[in-house]
Amino acid sequence: MNLQGKTIVITGASSGIGGEVARLARFNGARVIGVDRNDPMITLDGFVKMDLSDPAAIDTAISHLPAQIDGLVNAAGVPGTVDRDVVAKVNFLGLRHLTEALVPRMPKGASIVNFASILGAEWPHRVALHKELVATTSFAKGLAWLAAHPVPQDTCYQYFKEALIVWTMKRGHELFLSHDVRMNSVAPGPVFTPILGDFVTMLGQERVQRDAGLMKRPGLADEIAGPVLFLCSDEARWVVGANLPIDGGVAAAGV
Repeated sequence: MNLQGKTIVITGASSGIGGEVARLARFNGARVIGVDRNDPMITLDGFVKMDLSDPAAIDTAISHLPAQIDGLVNAAGVPGTVDRDVVAKVNFLGLRHLTEALVPRMPKGASIVNFASILGAEWPHRVALHKELVATTSFAKGLAWLAAHPVPQDTCYQYFKEALIVWTMKRGHELFLSHDVRMNSVAPGPVFTPILGDFVTMLGQERVQRDAGLMKRPGLADEIAGPVLFLCSDEARWVVGANLPIDGGVAAAGV
C-alpha cells in the first residue's frame, strides 16, 4: 500500500482508531494532518484543533488546512451516551460540513473515508427519512429538519450512522461522476478503544452478551486502520459508495 506523496487529513487523530490510522498512514509515506478537539498524543506532520459540533469553528479551522488534500478520513465521533444533539452535530452534520468544504481542495483521484458502524446496518428500514436529512443543504437546515423529526436519545447513535451510510452512497456517486473523488465508508464492529465502555452502557448488557456470541473478540485499532487506508490508496480507485464491514464477521453471522 503506497501513500507516498499523498496529504491525508484525519479527524479524531489524537487517539483511538484515528490515531492508529494516522500512524499507519505516515509509515506508508503519507503526510498526515491531524484534526481533533484534543491535543495529539502521536507524531503528525501538522495538527489543527477543531470542534465538529460548531460550523463556525469548522470554517475557522479549515483555513489552516492544506490547499491540496489527497485523502480525508472522518474518524472522529462521539458515542450515544452523549446528548443526541451533540451526536447529530459531530457524527453527521459537522462531518458533512467539513467534507463539503474540503471537496474543492481535492484533485482527481482523491479519497474520502467515513467512519460508520456495524450499528448502522439497519439503514434500509429508514432510508426514506435518511434521504430527506441527506437532502438538506447546510448544517443549519439539517438542524431544522431534525427539530421537526426528533430522534430518540436511545437510538441516536445508530440513526446517525445509518444516515452517514446513506449520504456516503448518494454523495459518493455524485462526487465520482463530477469530480473523480471517491467516497466510501467503513463499518467497524466493537473495537478496543477508550470509548468501548460507552457502547456497553449504550446498548445494555443483554445486547452486549448476545453480540458477544457472534464474535471471537472485539477488534484492535490497527486491524481497522489497514482497510481504511486501502480505501485511500490508488489500489481502490474503482471502489465508490461502498460501506465496508470491518467486524470479524459479525455482520456475516446474520445471514
